[in-house]
Amino acid sequence: MKNWLFPILTALLALLFVGSLVYGAVFIPPSSVVDILLGKGAERQSWVNIVLQSRLPQAVTAIMAGSSLAVSGLLLQTLFRNPLAGPSILGISDGANLGVAAVMLYFGGSLGRLADWPISGYPAIILAAFAGACVILVIILYFSTKVRNSVMLLIIGIMIGYLASSCISILNFYATADRVHSYVMWGMGNFAAVSLEQLPLFTVCTLGGLFLSILLIKPLNALLLGEMYAANLGIRVNRVRLYILLCTGLLTAVTTAFCGPISFIGLAVPHIARLALGSSNHKMLLPVTLLTGACVALLCNMLMVVPGTNTVLPLNAVTPLIGAPVIIYVIVNRKNIHYFN
Repeated sequence: MKNWLFPILTALLALLFVGSLVYGAVFIPPSSVVDILLGKGAERQSWVNIVLQSRLPQAVTAIMAGSSLAVSGLLLQTLFRNPLAGPSILGISDGANLGVAAVMLYFGGSLGRLADWPISGYPAIILAAFAGACVILVIILYFSTKVRNSVMLLIIGIMIGYLASSCISILNFYATADRVHSYVMWGMGNFAAVSLEQLPLFTVCTLGGLFLSILLIKPLNALLLGEMYAANLGIRVNRVRLYILLCTGLLTAVTTAFCGPISFIGLAVPHIARLALGSSNHKMLLPVTLLTGACVALLCNMLMVVPGTNTVLPLNAVTPLIGAPVIIYVIVNRKNIHYFN
């Protein structure tokens, strides 16, 4: 099974990618989709706009976001030796949420009051989310130099997340109903939020974080033995921990800034990869997690569209359908599953 896992996942990824381009709220014949991708045009100009301006960037965004969140979850679960650790566990997602809440609930969707030039609309939301996530990341990195115990650092991250959530609740209490509604809609997550013009920046940032995660494969395998054993093997544990936090922070911040907070993918996908692979060796586990995250995100992207209607469900209404059963299975069978050995 291990030998066939990579080809199977690659083929599944290609199939889901094509499916995301063909299947949507508006029916477009598959032959027309192929013609559009080959630059031959289509019967209707609206079809060309839907495929090139909406479905194509949405599918690529799903691949990048799913891979980023899945790899982030794997890194954090290995670092903290906790199967329930995820990208939101350190409060980085909450920091992005707080940044967006400040812009949408307090500043009315514009950063013009903070800058000499007006920044409003979606660019302001992206900037605020990334800034909020980076602030929390800097705080976590600071505490990582003061606190040597990974469990204590995990608890600090959770507490910072609670503080951010408290600030968001206060902003919600004083905001108007329409601003609260806008913020709630953003919080449901959306792969379609990245436009074709923004896609190169989003892709470069996520690929940079994923490349850094690949460089961490060897120290991650050493951490499976415990921090003391890893140190005896010559691994600089504090430096590796800093790199892992930086990598997960970058991937989580970029994904949350562009797509909103996305639940369960980062938490559940590493478990799916481990169960399918039957190994904790990151040399194989990390690529499998990356591919599985991309596949799960594309599948969720397709499940958002209700068949036979023009209705598109929120992303975070779909991701628990896949993620929650996986987590329940892990909790029920935790005594029979050996993750960190």
